[in-house]
Amino acid sequence: MTDLETPVATPPRTGALRRAAPALLGYAAVRALGLIALAVWSAANGKSAHTLLTARWDSLWYTRVAELGYGYEVRLPNGDVHSNLAFFPLLPWLERLVSALTPLSYADAGLLVGTLASLAAAWGIFAVADHVYGRRAGVCAVLVWAVLPIGIVQSMAYSESLFTALAAWSLYAVLTGRWLTAGTLAALAGLTRPVGAAVVAALWVAAITSFVRDTPTARDTSYVRDTPTARDTSYVPNRSALHPDGAPAWRRALGMLLAPLGAAGYVLWVGHRTGGGPLGYLDVQAQWGNGFDGGYAFARFVGDKFTSFPSALAGLGLIVGVALVVWLYVTCLRQGQPLPLLVYAGIVTALALCASGYFGSKPRLLLPAFPLLLPLAVALSRLRTSRSALVLGGAAVASAAYGAFWLNGTGPP
Repeated sequence: MTDLETPVATPPRTGALRRAAPALLGYAAVRALGLIALAVWSAANGKSAHTLLTARWDSLWYTRVAELGYGYEVRLPNGDVHSNLAFFPLLPWLERLVSALTPLSYADAGLLVGTLASLAAAWGIFAVADHVYGRRAGVCAVLVWAVLPIGIVQSMAYSESLFTALAAWSLYAVLTGRWLTAGTLAALAGLTRPVGAAVVAALWVAAITSFVRDTPTARDTSYVRDTPTARDTSYVPNRSALHPDGAPAWRRALGMLLAPLGAAGYVLWVGHRTGGGPLGYLDVQAQWGNGFDGGYAFARFVGDKFTSFPSALAGLGLIVGVALVVWLYVTCLRQGQPLPLLVYAGIVTALALCASGYFGSKPRLLLPAFPLLLPLAVALSRLRTSRSALVLGGAAVASAAYGAFWLNGTGPP
């Protein structure tokens, strides 16, 4: 048996945490660095790092839902109404639960949930990348996610970390043929953020594909990973990741039925509460200035930056950023990532870039699109450990400084 034919089994549960430990320890170190930088920067500016993490922007809205329930709204001078119905319920539910079981306030409970969820998200990202490309790439994927410029959001009382954790583990369950687990986690993701539809779509596409490809070959549960040899430094995704092992048809069908229940249930409830019918939630979002216009408003926003020289630099930076995101997705396609990851990342990216409002939020909205980072993780995993550590260490310092500057300034809307 050659190196390219070495079977690799899914790590047992007892060893899963040990296998992921380097990734989780590295992730915790990066986040600690970011929090230290934020504390120092905030103190120098006479601000509270704790307040910035727990009691500004969306975190305030989640806290109000936890404390008061739904029905709170703010009426703007132009007549628009910002309702807390725009915020999905899972995070405030968890805030209320943690606050009931501990002495923590709702805001601090949200911070605790966000912190634990970020670790769960890091572990889920590692599990997916390890399954597809191997352990070394898995560690690099987690660290790349940690050192993103807006990585500080992962440490806030926001829903991005919670959603990413549920999405990553749901996708991992899909890749490993655990359809009921995948459907349950997808339903919970749908209760967390509107983009939960991306997890549902990924599961549905994978399940439908498995039905079409339901042959004895497709049901082979052997795990064969194409690993690099000394003469071959290219990575080819694990074949079993591309073709999840077969499962009874009823499990796949039930997973498909479970997946959309969270998002559909909340959206229909909002429509009933507002009297707007099945599309009532879209009316709530429209009052916030959110919608889907295919990217027209965002393109106009970028174009308006070129009216003067200083802002033209910002416009150029936005174009470069969008081009980088598109290039990463094309690279994911060329690397042959598993179809569920491609569907998920594609929908998250499309919804983020083609939304019509809150342009400053787009980097934050892209945070859950972790499959886009796998090409970078694979490239880093090919380097010597000292070189990859130097690259990631420098990025961690830059991310910590930018996160502290960002939250003390405009921050995430």
